[in-house]
This record gives sequence, structure tokens and C-alpha cells, in this order.
Amino acid sequence: MVYTGFESYGLQNAGETEWVQYGEPNDWEQSLAVYDGVGFMSGDEQEMPSLNRVMSLIDYDLAMKHPLERTWTLWHWENDRTKSWTEMLSDVTSFNTVEDFFSVYYFVKPPSDLKIFNDYMVFKEGVRPMWEDDANKEGGRWIMLLDKASKGFIDKLWHDLLLCMIGECFQFSDEICGVVINVRNKANKLSLWTKDSRNSRAILSIGTQMKELLQLGELELQYQLHTDAMVQHGPNVHSIYKL
Repeated sequence: MVYTGFESYGLQNAGETEWVQYGEPNDWEQSLAVYDGVGFMSGDEQEMPSLNRVMSLIDYDLAMKHPLERTWTLWHWENDRTKSWTEMLSDVTSFNTVEDFFSVYYFVKPPSDLKIFNDYMVFKEGVRPMWEDDANKEGGRWIMLLDKASKGFIDKLWHDLLLCMIGECFQFSDEICGVVINVRNKANKLSLWTKDSRNSRAILSIGTQMKELLQLGELELQYQLHTDAMVQHGPNVHSIYKL
């Protein structure tokens, strides 16, 4: 392989590098000649192409970006009593590469800077961040309550959980729908939504990995069904699993 500095989103050791050997000059000159008449000939036989001409032939999105397994959409919700819940929900943007994710992440405010009754959601493309969506209605969420005094901790958990999700770090990544951060008066809530609450093996695996990957220690995780959250509120929502 040619050394790029990356291997599965991690650093590649220089010692593992294999440099590609070029063939005879004529080999690669002939290969390059297929680019719409742009050739490389000796002497004054042909004028060298302009920089703009060469750059126009390069697909920089393909050459320089690192694709994710899926496309993800960032949503924003802000409370406004004059609107319905769906009217308060905004589709901000979508991304499907590592570089585009970080462009979005550093463009928007961190959760700790949001006003009360604002939410961020990042969900798989085509899944709306609401209980009623077909991908969510049979599912539930792993949820944790976060002390509002720990702003740096809140932002770090949000950042780390997003990376674990879009980086497909979970064994049952196909079961995951998205991540939600709710900014509220007394405590913020960070939750990871899954699509099938009946798949106990996947749910418990995701919850266990979530605690390990985020290094949550004694911080409790609770798994709640969306059907319960629709009719119960706050601390009254029943939890079917706790870790």
C-alpha cells in the first residue's frame, strides 16, 4: 500500500508502508495519455497543459475524503409554543465522510452552549428523530442524565458517542437509529436510540459497549421503550434494563 497516514481511521506505522514501484517511463506516460488528450511528450512536441486543466481532472472528493459506512443527518429542535413539535424540528445538513462530519461538528454550537429546551439529533439518513417514525416505533433508547454543571463532560460525551456511532464501533450497529442530546433545566439527557426493543441481545450488547467506550464508570444507563416514553414523563418513565 502507499503510505497515507491512515489505516481504518487510525495511524499507519511507517514500518508497515509498501511503496508502489513504477514501471518504465513509457508505461505511465501512456497511461496518463488517456486523460482527454493531456499527454506528456518530450521536447517541444507538445505544450504542457495548464495547472487549471490538470486540476480539473482530479476528483478531490474521492481522492482526499474518507467515506463513512452510512449517510447521517443532523437535526435541531428548539421549543416554540406557537408551533407544533414537528414545525420546531429542522433538518440542518447531512454528511457521509469523516471530513464532512468534523466540518459540521465544529460549525455548530456545542450542546453546553445551547439554550434551555434545545435538542440536537444525529440519525441515519431517512430516519426522522421521533417516536412515530417507522424505524423507531418498535424501539427504545439507552439514556443517561448529565449534571448541567459539567459542561466539558457533556460536550465530550456527545462528541465521543457520535464518533462511536458513525464509526460503526458497536457490534450491533445495524440496530442503532441515532443519538439525541436534550438540553433541559435541571439536567441534560443523552440517549442512543435503537430500532427493536425486543432484541434483548443487541440492546444489552450496545448498552455494555456504550459504558465501556465512553468510560462511564458508575454513571447509570437506563433503557426505556419509546411506547412508555410517549405516555410517561421525566423520572416516571419505566426502564426495562439498567447498567
